Amino acid sequence: QVQLVDSGGGLVQAGDSLRLSCAASGRTFSSYNMGWFRQAPGKERQFVAAITRSGSSTYYADSVKGRFTISRDNAKNTVYLQMNSLKPEDTAVYYCAASRLATRVPSQYDYWGQGTQVTVSS
Repeated sequence: QVQLVDSGGGLVQAGDSLRLSCAASGRTFSSYNMGWFRQAPGKERQFVAAITRSGSSTYYADSVKGRFTISRDNAKNTVYLQMNSLKPEDTAVYYCAASRLATRVPSQYDYWGQGTQVTVSS
């Protein structure tokens, strides 16, 4: 079992940057593909980015490609989401998640963090 703790959210202005972190417990972190999702009020949870077990491959939603970067440090059991050039439409609760699959589908993730709020003002 994996427990995930998200952190790093906050209130920023458009154009600013934030780095989210997700710390995992357990000794099996490197066995999981990791993803970041976000959910705005009244909307479905949306895929943002994913990274494979070794970090060799990454995937992004079109809306964040070129602005966000996902990375992981398996020695620290942590996955990161560097968010640059933030826009008001990026405002949401951001969740990290772990899956045995390399997937963009939320229902295929087994473990979830508690979420961290990101608010981007215009």
